[in-house]
Amino acid sequence: MNTPQAPLRSRIADHWARARGWLSRAWGTDGHERHVTLMISKSTLAATACWYVSSDLWHAQSPAFAPFSAVAIMQVTVYQSLWQSLRYVAAVAAGVLVQGILGQLIGPHLITFATVTALALIIGRWRALRTEGGQVATAAMFAFSTYVTVPGHQQWAALGQIVALVLTGCAIGTVINLVLFPPLRNRTAEQALRALAHATCDVLTDIEHALTEQSLDENQTASWQRRSADLLPLAAQAQDAVTRARESLAYNPRRILRTHRRHGDFTGYRGVVNSLERVAGQVGALCRSLTYAQQDETSDTGRGGFLIAYGKLLAACCEITKRLSGVDENFLAQQTGALKQAAQGAREQLDALTEYARQAATPVLDTTRPYGTLLAEAIRLVDDLEYACQVLDQTSHEPFDR
Repeated sequence: MNTPQAPLRSRIADHWARARGWLSRAWGTDGHERHVTLMISKSTLAATACWYVSSDLWHAQSPAFAPFSAVAIMQVTVYQSLWQSLRYVAAVAAGVLVQGILGQLIGPHLITFATVTALALIIGRWRALRTEGGQVATAAMFAFSTYVTVPGHQQWAALGQIVALVLTGCAIGTVINLVLFPPLRNRTAEQALRALAHATCDVLTDIEHALTEQSLDENQTASWQRRSADLLPLAAQAQDAVTRARESLAYNPRRILRTHRRHGDFTGYRGVVNSLERVAGQVGALCRSLTYAQQDETSDTGRGGFLIAYGKLLAACCEITKRLSGVDENFLAQQTGALKQAAQGAREQLDALTEYARQAATPVLDTTRPYGTLLAEAIRLVDDLEYACQVLDQTSHEPFDR
């Protein structure tokens, strides 16, 4: 007998299962979940260290500036953190300087606040500051608040302390990002590609299991859509890693060493990342179509068989992403053979799915039903994964001494 608490227990169990799955992926794979965990851990450590320095050691009047700055500049890579720090410090220094000068010229009045705010907002439009432009006005407002609450002979010292706290926060945040699991050293172009492929494989595996076991539900498809959306930032990071790797080789004297010549220009890796980025978008569209399929109340004798065949296709696609997640430049020539076999297997499963849809008279041409969209997404999915395999195969046969 169902009780009012039964749906609540079911939802709690479902949320708990998803939370355990998230934690398992964070622990076991180098994907989005682990990146989020590392960012949270490093930001927390940086903020705590900054608070200790600014409050317990310096006894600063406004110690929160340091931890706030450390968290604000914490980025996925050390390269990004460094440039973010420079822009952030420049923005804060500009805001504090505007307040200091106008405060001395006009005094701590309402007209001063309005003038400082307007000028800070104008400076914040400077393109060089990028996303940190808004910090000019924020810093100016905090500086005004500090300026009007301290004695006149301490005003410049108080404003200077704000800049010093921001510098301290940025320095501690950058150092912690560099020392604790440094992303620039550990997430090379190859490792970024592996992480993206591994995360894609995880999503495809979960979808495949649900389809082959016929345990599809709306909560699952919603979770898969969120996870497929999380693949896009990973793809952007992989693109960025490939770009930085190529640029670093262009100006790196170590490229003359034979051990570094195999890197080439990373064209192959860029092609694979482009394919996986498109695959991420297709997985999201596929999940939306599965949601519609779950809501489709029209009975079709071939519906269950179509979804099972679809699950087998996704299993074949997962085999490709699994092998891509283990790609190693030193063994690329040996790995491409297995990749081509996996791509051939995916093509055969796509042919089997198409044939099943034809024989079972699945309404793939009915635009009000989800089957046609699912089949179209399957075709694009296999095409892009095949292209990734072909790019790596071509790369493995190209000379790298350039």
